[in-house]
Amino acid sequence: MIRRFNRYELKYVIHASTYRAFVDDLCHFMEPDPYGDKDGFYRVISLYYDSPDYQCYRAKVEGLRFRRKLRLRIYPGTDMESVDKGFCEIKQRMNRTVQKKRVTLPLDQAYALCEGDFDPSHLDELDQVAASEMLYMVKIANLRPKCMVSYRRQAFMGGRFEQGMRVTFDMQLQGRVHALDVKAPASNHYFMPPDWFILEVKVNERIPDWMVSVLAKHQCQTQRVSKYCASLKDGLNRLEYAWRHKENLYG
Repeated sequence: MIRRFNRYELKYVIHASTYRAFVDDLCHFMEPDPYGDKDGFYRVISLYYDSPDYQCYRAKVEGLRFRRKLRLRIYPGTDMESVDKGFCEIKQRMNRTVQKKRVTLPLDQAYALCEGDFDPSHLDELDQVAASEMLYMVKIANLRPKCMVSYRRQAFMGGRFEQGMRVTFDMQLQGRVHALDVKAPASNHYFMPPDWFILEVKVNERIPDWMVSVLAKHQCQTQRVSKYCASLKDGLNRLEYAWRHKENLYG
């Protein structure tokens, strides 16, 4: 599994009515991700960390050219109880370039790393560097769990001529700002209508001409969208509404 990469990412928001025809066109050039099922589907759950004053959230909203965030991610499949690994990730953006650093650990150790209570000395050299950077981020910004994001993803891998290319459709986009444990049996809430999906096109250098044509055919326009920011904003708005109306939002 890739632990480091630099790439370009373009995001689009598409309606369910466009999705099926888009996938049909895509399948002429790409194959479903082998890590998913036969059609490339799998589940993603991420726990995002931020500072008390939401520095990561504000960096995105304000459109800073350099920004980064820390998250703990799992891929639960159909059995949440069998999840025993966590993927600690730094995702950062410099202008249009996205960089990711990932450390894979037993789930309890992944939590410890993201909480700043972890000794990385037993890791290999590459993971030690990434883990040390994560520990520094937690300490310097006082990072704490802030938001959960859950969705179903369909992923496609590049073919013979675009081996580094990846296209994903994220759907059933839900989240919460309570019960901040990736395995907690808690309710999530849609932060985007269920008939709208997030499409991401990820390439190492340039988008091939055929992909440009497919995007144009389906009238896709790039959008600045963050699943973390959307989920956090929705969750905090729900909390404020519940407090104002003296409702038990999660009962």
